[in-house]
Amino acid sequence: RSTFSRCFHYRSVVAAQMCTFFDYYNSVKINEKNENGTFVELGQKFVLEPNKHFNNLLVNTSLSNIQVPTNVYNKDPDILNGVYMSEALNPVFVNNFRRDPTLTWQFFGSSTGFFRLYPGIKWAPDENGVISYDCRNRNWYIQAATSPKDIVILMDVSGSMKGLRMTIAKHTITTILDTLGENDFVNIIAYNDYVHYVEPCFKGILVQADLDNREHFKLLVENLHAKGVGRVKNALKEAFRVLYEFNQTGQGSLCNQAIMLITDGALEDYEEVFEEYNWPDRKVRVFTYLIGREVTFAENVKWIACNNKGYYTQISTLADVQENVMEYLHVLSRPMVINHDHDIIWTEAYMDTAVTQSLLLMTTVAMPVFSKKNETRSEGILLGVVGSDVPLRELMKLLGVHGYAFINTNNGYILSHPDLRPLVITNSESFQLCHPLKMKLFIFGCDN
Repeated sequence: RSTFSRCFHYRSVVAAQMCTFFDYYNSVKINEKNENGTFVELGQKFVLEPNKHFNNLLVNTSLSNIQVPTNVYNKDPDILNGVYMSEALNPVFVNNFRRDPTLTWQFFGSSTGFFRLYPGIKWAPDENGVISYDCRNRNWYIQAATSPKDIVILMDVSGSMKGLRMTIAKHTITTILDTLGENDFVNIIAYNDYVHYVEPCFKGILVQADLDNREHFKLLVENLHAKGVGRVKNALKEAFRVLYEFNQTGQGSLCNQAIMLITDGALEDYEEVFEEYNWPDRKVRVFTYLIGREVTFAENVKWIACNNKGYYTQISTLADVQENVMEYLHVLSRPMVINHDHDIIWTEAYMDTAVTQSLLLMTTVAMPVFSKKNETRSEGILLGVVGSDVPLRELMKLLGVHGYAFINTNNGYILSHPDLRPLVITNSESFQLCHPLKMKLFIFGCDN
């Protein structure tokens, strides 16, 4: 960690003054040539060889390279500066692998969107020529970059939201949901003349943002229709009430709390709501997303965010959604950055075919990377997240012939060998068996 920090700090100082004309190994374009037989821009020669340790993939164990999703401009000055700054990681990655040959993938995911991966590989776009992989949406990035959070999403479904605005709003909610993990809790409230929960069964509560609940919310949001008049005042009151009651009863994340307001404008006198529920402590952050090109209500919506420790952004097109949604993660990470609270996190076991192209179970260990420059330290700037994948088979090797392992996460998921047999359960309790080599939730319930 100390070697990484020193190298990264040095590069960050130099990168601030560098020229934007900087070439790097783009994992999609490497070894690509144009019709004249010369390498395309960012497509220099990059030696790749099969390696058994990396599932016989073609890799370069001497260098890392850079993957940039399609929605991020690969020659943007912020990308170029970040790539140049993170070049210091190359010798760190190589040295780590030499010292510990059991290591697999090492990487750095930048807050600007690029992904530095070691060993370097050739990254193939999908059948439509799109690179959809965005490291900032990955569970390891989100868990390391932010603390657990309770989120209430308020969606304006008044008549003015018809058409493209509704489409953008729905995509915004889907993107927000994709940034949540099993340590987070969420609910979605739609409002116009009335306030109603998109899932009536979840009325007045927050639910764990696991995959099933997130996908369920996405389906419900797709069925929303615009009609009526938008009255945000009652929706805000309901959101504050739910967050307060959930926190007071010791439920939820017991950490960050936030309201996400997605609207095309706010007309009412809503200041008294914040005076009653959120000021002066401002324990709940309010993030506002103004949908559409209209700027008439921009100041109102911006005022809501700025006076409640949140962030305001305007989303005019579908292409703007991803980058604008990610801004809230930077805001939630600021206290952690300023306090230098950089806990190492371990993800739940999963199969990641995006990079490894295999069905191996693995976990990821990751930690956030902060700016250490004196002039920006007080601003709490998150540079990204650094991490490494750990196959579970490597952990199993540590046990010896008489060892036995199982994994129990803080969310109640257990990974165990199929030969582990549960005890017989009495009629007063219910029990859900663990499927072989899959993480399942053990559910206990009593008649009393």
